[in-house]
Amino acid sequence: MVDENNEPDDITPSEAPMLNPAPHVDPETTKLPMDGVRVIDLGTFLAGPYAASILGEFGAEVFKVEHPIAGDPMRRFGTATKRHDATLAWLSEARNRKSVTIDLRQPEGVQLFLRLIEKSDVLIENFRPGTMEEWGLSWQELSEANPGLVYLRVSGYGQTGPYRRRSGFAHIAHAFGGLSYLAGFPGETPVVPGTAPLGDYISSIYGAIGILLALRHREKTGRGQIVDIGIYEAVFRQLDEIAASYGLFGKVREREGSGSFVAVPHGHFRTKDDKWIAIACTTDKMFERFCRAMGRPELASHTIYGAQKTRLENRHDVNQIVRDWCDSLNREEVLAHCYEHHVPAGPLNNIADIFGDRQFHARRNLVAIDDEDVGEVIVVPNVLPRLSETPGQIRHLGPRLGQHTEEVLKDLVGLTDDAIEELRAKRVI
Repeated sequence: MVDENNEPDDITPSEAPMLNPAPHVDPETTKLPMDGVRVIDLGTFLAGPYAASILGEFGAEVFKVEHPIAGDPMRRFGTATKRHDATLAWLSEARNRKSVTIDLRQPEGVQLFLRLIEKSDVLIENFRPGTMEEWGLSWQELSEANPGLVYLRVSGYGQTGPYRRRSGFAHIAHAFGGLSYLAGFPGETPVVPGTAPLGDYISSIYGAIGILLALRHREKTGRGQIVDIGIYEAVFRQLDEIAASYGLFGKVREREGSGSFVAVPHGHFRTKDDKWIAIACTTDKMFERFCRAMGRPELASHTIYGAQKTRLENRHDVNQIVRDWCDSLNREEVLAHCYEHHVPAGPLNNIADIFGDRQFHARRNLVAIDDEDVGEVIVVPNVLPRLSETPGQIRHLGPRLGQHTEEVLKDLVGLTDDAIEELRAKRVI
């Protein structure tokens, strides 16, 4: 089926568009914003390395430095593929990298790594604080090798403070940073706020911002600096007025299920066909439009529920009215009424819904990459942010372990074939 804009109603996974960032842009000749910037990604999993992914999508040359035998554990994290060293998570999130293997536990590996640092602009790592120093790669050694180095350090709790040496992952950061306490229904066990490691992604986005700011500072001064991020800090920074509210009034915000303490109706509602929608009426005007959508305009009068304060005081009754209405109609019928009256509403999409949604298709949010090593087309999220003149690119998915070691050590460091073979024999690379 095709709508009035000639856009298909249903998109199957095989119809996800191939990468084509902007019709007027030639990806082969367009100079990207980060062209000429060289990044070393020394981290594992996502917190920190995702910052390298963002920079790589916009032109940075990214070297993924891994242990010669084990590699990044992310290679084995998630759904397996036909390639023994690449899960779907690795293929998607290690995009645009060159894999270089170096054993940093060997002195020769440290010296080789410092030669790479001399030729690079950015270093990213996410080890427990103190690990780099134990390897002989403190900020002093790194900055002596390259005074202009920008150094992103992401860890569970940051580089300072009494908890700095504790292990940290996104799940722990969600808990420690205050997000998980808010997730779930009143009086019940707090839940994981989604299965995706949000803290890893959020801390990496802050990391990418920090890198850009530090590179701007280097342009002016020639000096590099450290960007220090604790994953829990990135999570905590997203919690709107919660700190101010406690600081002023001692109020501890509790779990509210799918609702919101500032507005009603504002939550998730089941429809007649056993599907779910989200509705968000944050102002009196929105509620008035919603009442018209339900065919109950009288509810928006100030003698009933027209004022937000009244709705909040009668939260249960208002939500029950909305539940009853949603339960009387199929999801598409409910949404059609809401859209007609400009009520903020939308479906609760699972990934199958997303693959079939016209908006995701029109915005090219999904991109199919034909990966020769895997022998299959892999569909991954497209590049963000969206730039009109210099859009980011996915040049390839996650590389094979050590795929670019020889290329990088020859072309960048200047090693001979014999020197490379000697390092390989010693298992330094």
